[in-house]
Amino acid sequence: MAPLRVQSVSPARSVAPVVSTGTAQAAEVLIERAAVLAPAGAGGLLGCFAEIDDPRDPRGIRHSLPTILGLCTAAATSGQVLLADITAWISAANQEVLAAFGCRRDAEGRHVPPHPDTVERVFTLLQAQHLADGVGAWLAARAGVSPVAAPTAGPGRLPAIAVDGKAVRGAVGRGGDADGQVPYLLAAATHGESVVLAERLIGAKTNEVPEFAPLLRGLAERVGGVGGCVFTMDAAHTVRSHATLITSELFAHYVMIVKQNTKKLYDKIDALDWANVPIAHQSIDVGHGRRDKRTIRVLDASDDLGFPGAAQVFLVERYTTRTIRKRPNGSRRYKKVQVRSAVAVLGVTSLSAREAAPEHLAGYVRGQWTIENKIHWVRDVTFREDASQVRKSPRFRVMATLRNLTIGLLRQAGYTRIAATIRKIRNDPLLLLTVLGLQQHPETGL
Repeated sequence: MAPLRVQSVSPARSVAPVVSTGTAQAAEVLIERAAVLAPAGAGGLLGCFAEIDDPRDPRGIRHSLPTILGLCTAAATSGQVLLADITAWISAANQEVLAAFGCRRDAEGRHVPPHPDTVERVFTLLQAQHLADGVGAWLAARAGVSPVAAPTAGPGRLPAIAVDGKAVRGAVGRGGDADGQVPYLLAAATHGESVVLAERLIGAKTNEVPEFAPLLRGLAERVGGVGGCVFTMDAAHTVRSHATLITSELFAHYVMIVKQNTKKLYDKIDALDWANVPIAHQSIDVGHGRRDKRTIRVLDASDDLGFPGAAQVFLVERYTTRTIRKRPNGSRRYKKVQVRSAVAVLGVTSLSAREAAPEHLAGYVRGQWTIENKIHWVRDVTFREDASQVRKSPRFRVMATLRNLTIGLLRQAGYTRIAATIRKIRNDPLLLLTVLGLQQHPETGL
C-alpha cells in the first residue's frame, strides 16, 4: 500500500519568479529578447499571418489579412480583452502603429485603420483551426521545438510539452440552433515558458480523448517531428492508445498520472510495496503563507504491468502546511492557525532510469500544471475570457488564438507577469511594436 492515500487533487500553483518592476529595465529585457527571437520566427508576425488563407472575396479588399490580424494582436497585447475593445483600439491607433502594420493611405496621405465591421467580418469568415495551426507552428519555431536525441551521458531534462483542455464558458451557445453546450479547447503547450503550440476544438458530442491523437499528429507534422520530447497529461489521457501513439508513432516519451479511471493499471501500481521504497528526491517550497514538501519514489516497471512502453512507475507525495487567520467561536479576535494536508498520486512513464532521474520525473509532473497556471488562469483572469460575449464559432476560437499568441509573445520575451507587462506596453507604442518585431527601438537600435 502507498504511504499516503492516493487522491485526485491538483498540486498547488508554483510561485512565479520575482522580476524587476522598473520600467526602463523591463523595456530593455523585452527589447533584447525580441531581437533574439526575431530570426527564429521567419517572416515575423506579419509573415505568420501571411500564411493564413484570406476567406474574403479578393475584389474590394482594402486591408490585407496580415494587417487586420496584426492590429488585433497589437490590441490584445495592449490589454484589450473584448472584440469591441479591440476594434475601438484599432480605430484610435496612431499613425506610427497603422504604418507599421501596412494600413492603406487615404487621399491626404494618412494611414486609415480597418473599419470595425471589416474586423468582425474577418473573424466570422476565418477558418479558426487553420489560424490556430499557423500561429502554433510559428510560436513553436520561435521556441525551438524539434526532434531531440536521448541523453547519452546520463539522465537529463528533455523538452516537455503539456496537454490539457479548457472550457470557454463565455462561449456557451444560446438560442436558435445553439446546443447550449460549453465548448472545450484541447491544447499542447511547452513547459517553462508555457507557449501554446497547438489547439483543437472538442466537439459537443465527444470529449478530449478522441482529439488527442489529431492534436499531437498535427503538431508533429508542422514542426518536423517531436521525437525525444516528453508529453505530460492528466489522468483522463492515461489510455493505452495514447501511450502507443507517443512511443511507437511519434517516437517520443510520456509521463502519465494514474487514477481510478484506469482501474487495472492503478491497482497494479498501488499494490507495490511503496512503504519500503526510499524517497528518491524531495523539494521544499515556501511562500504566500504555505510550505510545500514534495517527494517522489520510483521503481522500474514490471513486465506484467501491461501498459505500452512503460519503463518506470512512481509515487509523488505532497505535504502542505498553510497558515490562515481564524476566529474561534465566541471570540472577536483572529489567531493564526496551521492547516496541514497530504496528497499522493501514482504515475507511469516511458522514460527509463538512464533517460530520467527521479528529480526529472518530479519536474515533469509539476510542469504539467503550468498550462493551468500560466495559460488557462491568465486567459480567465487577465483577459477575462469567461466573461467574453463572443459566443459564435469561429469568433471565440479566433479570440482564444489571439490570447494564446499574446501570452506566448510576452513569455518568449522573458516575462511571466503578463498583466504588469501589458500595463507597461499599453502606454508605450514603441515598446509594443518592438515586442511584436515591427519597430527598431531608438535607444538600442535593436
